[in-house]
Amino acid sequence: MIVFFLIALFVSAGLLYQAAGDHRDAQRYPPPGHVVSVPSGAQLHVHAEGRATSPTVVFESGISGSCLSWATVQPLVANFAHAISYDRAGLGWSGGTLTPRTIDNMAAELAAALDAEQIAQPYVLVGHSFGGLLVQTFAHTYPSRVAAIVMIDPVTQSGWAQADAREMQRLQMGARLSRRGAWLARFGVVRAALSLLMAGGTLLPKTIARASAGQGNSAIQRLISEVQKLPPQKQPIVAAQWSRARSFRAMASYLECLPTSARQALDRPAPAAIPLVVLSAESSTDAEQAERQAWVAGRLNSHHERIPGTGHWLQLERPELVAAVIRDVLLRVR
Repeated sequence: MIVFFLIALFVSAGLLYQAAGDHRDAQRYPPPGHVVSVPSGAQLHVHAEGRATSPTVVFESGISGSCLSWATVQPLVANFAHAISYDRAGLGWSGGTLTPRTIDNMAAELAAALDAEQIAQPYVLVGHSFGGLLVQTFAHTYPSRVAAIVMIDPVTQSGWAQADAREMQRLQMGARLSRRGAWLARFGVVRAALSLLMAGGTLLPKTIARASAGQGNSAIQRLISEVQKLPPQKQPIVAAQWSRARSFRAMASYLECLPTSARQALDRPAPAAIPLVVLSAESSTDAEQAERQAWVAGRLNSHHERIPGTGHWLQLERPELVAAVIRDVLLRVR
């Protein structure tokens, strides 16, 4: 009887701790942009910087990223263009949605959000990682709206479209880890671990990560290391967003849709008339680079470049270079 009482007490305390933290985060970290409704039922957060000029630069984040993924690049681009970032459904300041996570639905949601905010066309689309699939699909579906595309270390389309059993197992493990994270977030465990980590503690957060993630612990450590590349004032905001169950559920849904999205992207190439610039991290594989080189072959004003000394999140590592590439693309399409 005492054991059940202690369990109930622990669960209740965790729920209260999480609810109080969510309320406090909402007061401390309001959305920097506007939250708009789109036909799918999602509430999407759109953040604009810079003077309204044309073409407009629109940023698309990686599979678990939010507009904060562009916190170092967007202000630089805003010095010479209208720069728009946003949060996909379930991530950042955006609400969830009940529609399936397909690249067609995601492209339609982005188009609807840009229309709701009356963002001037055409767009220079900038997509990182998973976002590369989305900007390509957007250009295929809405070619008249797109002036150019910049992909930053995009995911491999052929690799994920034809993923072997080992890769599928790794992906499924990531989705399971995300759903486990959602349960831990509901009871305040993730919030407690991240709060300790932000305060400088390491032992207990790492212990919680190992206990909750199992073989996926290395993925959590990689995520933490990438978050730490953000400006210090942005890191507590990311920690607050990843203290919520909603973020983990969204990440699981995006991970699960990756192979299908890659297969669909192969059938939805961007029109050849739209310039394409691809930036590869030095850490990218030879196969990834060969695939990207094939994408730009035969296209006007298009090229592929490997950036020395960079990892997958090269926009956080080399924001000035990424902004300069975007500026060059703008000058050529204007």
